[in-house]
Amino acid sequence: MARHHQTDASSRFETGSELLRKIDGADGNAVVASLADIAPDLGRFIIEYSFGDVYARPGLRLQERELVTVAACIALGTCVPQLRLHMRGYLNVGGTDEKLVELVIQMAVYAGFPAALNGLSVLRDALAERGTIEADCK
Repeated sequence: MARHHQTDASSRFETGSELLRKIDGADGNAVVASLADIAPDLGRFIIEYSFGDVYARPGLRLQERELVTVAACIALGTCVPQLRLHMRGYLNVGGTDEKLVELVIQMAVYAGFPAALNGLSVLRDALAERGTIEADCK
């Protein structure tokens, strides 16, 4: 079933900014701010398109969208900063440590053991930052 959804053009930036804050807090804003001196349009595209259009769509909750994004980042294996950001984002919108661990294990089957081990390393750091696990249990 095809569903058409489009955020009103006049509210894309506001909608995207609100979702980015909800998911990533200050971290998301820092990413966008880091682009201001060299590629401010890229920051606007991230807010308006990624969050204002795609993340605002019905059909998946923010938690589900973040879990899918984490899986994609693990599978790509080339975007550790984004993986870290989206793991924290998933936890910020109510996701659980246990589901992230299970996701990493699942990724071993589809993305390979190296990708899963790298994802687990990022997850360990994210959980240590939150105080969920000891930082020195590496």
